[in-house]
Amino acid sequence: MALALIPLITRPGPLRVRTTTVERGPIRSLNSTIGKVEPIQNFEAHAPVATTVKRLLVKEGDHVRKGQLLLQLDDGDLRSQAARALAQMKAAQADQANLTGGGTHEELLTLNSQLTKAHTLRDDAQRNLDALRRLQQQGAASAGEVTQAQEALQRALADVTLLEQKQKDRYSQPEVAKVTAHGAEAQAAYEAAEDALAKSSVRAPFDGTVYALPVKQGAYVQTGDLLLQVGDLSTMLVRSFVDEPDIGRLAPGQKIEVTWDAIPGRIWNGAVSGIPANVKRRESRNVGEVSCTVDNHDLRLLPNVNVGVIVITAEHSGVLTLQREAVRMDDTKPYVYQVVDEVLRRRDVEVSLQNLTRVEISSGLPENSVVALSSADTKPLADGARVKVVP
Repeated sequence: MALALIPLITRPGPLRVRTTTVERGPIRSLNSTIGKVEPIQNFEAHAPVATTVKRLLVKEGDHVRKGQLLLQLDDGDLRSQAARALAQMKAAQADQANLTGGGTHEELLTLNSQLTKAHTLRDDAQRNLDALRRLQQQGAASAGEVTQAQEALQRALADVTLLEQKQKDRYSQPEVAKVTAHGAEAQAAYEAAEDALAKSSVRAPFDGTVYALPVKQGAYVQTGDLLLQVGDLSTMLVRSFVDEPDIGRLAPGQKIEVTWDAIPGRIWNGAVSGIPANVKRRESRNVGEVSCTVDNHDLRLLPNVNVGVIVITAEHSGVLTLQREAVRMDDTKPYVYQVVDEVLRRRDVEVSLQNLTRVEISSGLPENSVVALSSADTKPLADGARVKVVP
């Protein structure tokens, strides 16, 4: 008797999955970028004129005190210019005084003498006219003599009026404008000469460090050339650029961490001091400029270096966190696959902070929950699937 063959039904084996665990701890939301360092309190000295460096009293890296003499330029030409400017200013001031007083002392004496004489002639002409009129009434003077006397009086009156007008308005409006302009020009020239003379001796405006010194003693410098830079390096300013989508997450006072490749492992701590006021194009990015202050008490962070900048936009401690790739999205709602008794169970979760590696779980999972990351096989994860955890 032949035996019938019974088909063998094989049950599919468990899905091999890699897992992670819900852990309690800190999480930070970060924004990483690069920046450039500069002193907050900074001083630059520039050559006021073309001259030579007469004395150089410091070297790069020196710590200096407020008021300390750092550098002297050859100021011989500047002193001559200042003397000439002072003479021109005094001459302009004298002209201004003459303008205000109505003329020079000699001119005023001459004008007063002429006016006195004119008054005398006017009075004489008036008396002569009065006498001729009386004689005319007596028939002893002709009408022609009276007319001539009247004309003489008119001329005398005109002379008095002219001299009185000169005394009152000695200078015309164009003359006043010219003298005023010359005075302002002379004043400006004198102030410029004095300013250049003062800048020929460079002193430290505050306690700080000489961090740039591009000139040497005896060198010739042109007007405007940089002589030196002094900065208070104990607190530095870091300017960095943040992409436009991340600008809304920034706020003054947020913590930052600065790193510099020249000193691996060192972190400088600081805070955001200014957020972008506008967005501009920088290469292929739309960015906003962020300013941050950094404590540099040991003076190790140097001006003008490029650094890495991490802005901590949010930070929570003692919260439940999960590896980011374990969280999935379904119609914009996050969920995970929790491993319960070697079976996958879908769990809807709520998330809060997140960064590139971890996510804060606000609700939906207890601490120490085991959650599937991905399948070690080609099969997709599914709710209710039996699993075997693999490393």
